[in-house]
Amino acid sequence: MTTSRTIDVQKLINAHKLSATQFVTLLLCFLIVAVDGFDTAAIGFIAPAIRAEWGLTPASLAPVFGAGLFGLMAGALLFGPLADRHGRKLILMVCVGFFGLACLASAYSTSLNMLIVLRFLTGLGLGGAMPNSVTLSSEYAPEKHRSVMVTTMFCGFTLGSALGGVAAAHIVADFGWRAVLVLGGVMPLVLLPVLAAVLPESVRYLVMNGLKAGQVKRVLQRIAPREDLSRATFTVPEKAQTGFPVKHLFDAELRRGTLFLWLAFFMSLLVIYLLSSWLPTLISSTGMTLKNASLVTAMFQVGGTVGAIALGQLMDRFNPQRVLGVTYALAAAFTALIGTSTGNTALLVLAVFGAGFCVSGAQVGANALSAAFYPTASRATGVSWASGIGRIGSVLGSMAGGWMLALGWGLPVVFALVGIPAVVAGLSMLAMGRTERLNVTLKVQAAH
Repeated sequence: MTTSRTIDVQKLINAHKLSATQFVTLLLCFLIVAVDGFDTAAIGFIAPAIRAEWGLTPASLAPVFGAGLFGLMAGALLFGPLADRHGRKLILMVCVGFFGLACLASAYSTSLNMLIVLRFLTGLGLGGAMPNSVTLSSEYAPEKHRSVMVTTMFCGFTLGSALGGVAAAHIVADFGWRAVLVLGGVMPLVLLPVLAAVLPESVRYLVMNGLKAGQVKRVLQRIAPREDLSRATFTVPEKAQTGFPVKHLFDAELRRGTLFLWLAFFMSLLVIYLLSSWLPTLISSTGMTLKNASLVTAMFQVGGTVGAIALGQLMDRFNPQRVLGVTYALAAAFTALIGTSTGNTALLVLAVFGAGFCVSGAQVGANALSAAFYPTASRATGVSWASGIGRIGSVLGSMAGGWMLALGWGLPVVFALVGIPAVVAGLSMLAMGRTERLNVTLKVQAAH
């Protein structure tokens, strides 16, 4: 007679090779963040056409961009706790459907104010989709491959953003700017029924909350087809939590790590948005044509994509906080190099690529780190709130370039100053790692 046994879900996932179920989950999350990236970037590519059609000044378009950023921040803060309460899959589908409908509606805007409101609503859904994709990907990843799986999945955002530019270049001329928003709205709505039919709910979430035991067993049987799970019961090391999920981010063992993560996200996204928003303008001020300055700036995104995958592999092999701490320090050095290499195109390309590799790559790595840091019960909240707090930095970063230009500082000074937040982000990661090691030591001492 077969006896019943209790199986830790994460240990089962860790013990088996990657299955088709895990690859499909990763692919669907990749597609979600790719569509997310397309819709986030689309407004920037079509802004000149909107301005021309409605006779707007560049300054009057600023609220459109700001509304999207504030929507991203609000969506991250709102939908993370909801995902910890109601499940990753349901909230992901709500977010995807929400930003798809809002983006589609944006195509039919009849005024600037209407477009501003709809861009905020689009950002609301986008802000919730990305961190919940990180959370779900992390919860289906074996621990030894978790960082590289999450960072690879996150590269969908860069790909989607690039496709937004390609699409805008080809569509606006023939069909107008509204067609880009129609495409941006239709893609997530087409993806929605696929998610409903194929995307699995997190088995860690289901087990922790005592939900759908039959579904848990079916999913885990696909991950471990040779295991006899007929009489197995499943467990996770954490318990479900009560009360407002955000308060658990400040439990004794998480408090310091949460604050260090938030500081790193804030500083990192400040640098990323400052560089991505102002690099073409700053570089072209040296006499380089805007076209060439834009091509050089594109190396920032290329570097970020390469860096995300490379750093994910390093984080799986070495202490992840140290990897990110050193990488952010290198980001400061490459950023400072940009300001002193504008007279040498080859060196400038290297500096911009290196800055993208380090700061954008490290930011993707920080997302993976946040998913690994928090327990199942507060994971979606932890990832989402770190992203939401970081969005405050992105808003400041998108404006800071203009402030520094207005002060008339030289480029070496400007880029040296831009590197300072990257250093702070690196120190935050190292401090978080020290806190983690201290917590482990205290747990060992308490056990004895």
